[in-house]
Amino acid sequence: MKLALDPAMYTDLSLKEVVDKTAELGYKYIELSPREDFIPFYKYPKVDSATIKNLKRWCRDAGVEISSTLPVQYWAGPDEDRRQAAVRNWKRAIEITVDLEVELMNTEFNGNKFHPGVCEEKFIKSMDELLPILEKENISMNLQAHPFDFIERNDEALRMIRALDKPWINLVYSTAHTFFHDDGIGDIETMFDDAGDRLQHVLFADTFNHKAANGLRYIVNPPGVEATVHQHLNIGEGEVDFDTIFRKLKEMKFDGIATNSVFAWVEKADESARWMLQKLRDELETVGIK
Repeated sequence: MKLALDPAMYTDLSLKEVVDKTAELGYKYIELSPREDFIPFYKYPKVDSATIKNLKRWCRDAGVEISSTLPVQYWAGPDEDRRQAAVRNWKRAIEITVDLEVELMNTEFNGNKFHPGVCEEKFIKSMDELLPILEKENISMNLQAHPFDFIERNDEALRMIRALDKPWINLVYSTAHTFFHDDGIGDIETMFDDAGDRLQHVLFADTFNHKAANGLRYIVNPPGVEATVHQHLNIGEGEVDFDTIFRKLKEMKFDGIATNSVFAWVEKADESARWMLQKLRDELETVGIK
């Protein structure tokens, strides 16, 4: 199992500084999530061959490895022009991942929860274009259900992953989205059992149950406004059942990627990142950490 850092809290650092910070904090692996100077959210990647060459050298010098890239593009949205642009962006992101000698890309289903049928059609259309490229380049993909995407629930994500029927397409489970994954129940045991060997990546952060208090925990005005409110807190600061998460991962002999996905504490990012790394090491040591 690999313990990785998602450096989203370090937007003020350059790409090289982020790599060095990852090593300074004690992480061996970095998950390259969207950055304006790398692969931005919903935009064409901003990376040239010199940057790729430098990034590989920076990682080598720092003793850090890239566990995965994480493009997030509008590839399942209902607008066809934007979908086509997203596929172009994805093709470039795949080229970058190959040039970096990274073998895994993580992403979200994206789209829009209010148009699930159309978004599913667009998603499959995008996958029809991208699957042959991913297979040719020997790149694996992990997908996660995400708040507001056309797939928010864990069981629906698993159905779609199984429908794609590729052994190299598997599940990302974000603990910060737990209460979206099963409509506020938070039944980790059932969700992990359903996933089985498809569970290849866990993003670790805590959150509160937005469905608690009969839906009145978060009051948004005017009434009826749709909002997808959740947090990415340190473990133990919210309501996710991490005792069950760690127990299940041990039972499953989990051998994927465990990423620190805490974003809430920008003002104390180093302290949070170090604490999370130690917590994950303590809880997952018996599983086997690379």
